[in-house]
Amino acid sequence: RFLEYSTSECHFFNGTERVRFLDRYFHNQEEFVRFDSDVGEYRAVTELGRPDAEYWNSQKDLLERRRAAVDTYCRHNYGVVESFTVQRR
Repeated sequence: RFLEYSTSECHFFNGTERVRFLDRYFHNQEEFVRFDSDVGEYRAVTELGRPDAEYWNSQKDLLERRRAAVDTYCRHNYGVVESFTVQRR
């Protein structure tokens, strides 16, 4: 029995002035590979993640989408949430 899951995280600094996107993958609660927008590619966190990182980094269209996620996912959703919270005040 095992558990695999992933998280997509947006970290905001000074509003949306600086944004960091993390796409993290876990096996039994241990992170094994991640994409970090500050790095611009997938990096293995453990040996288990090395094959995935190498394969995903060879997929140029995937890397372009992940690099764009700072804008298309993080900043976009920040604007959606921000407009919602302003309306609720």
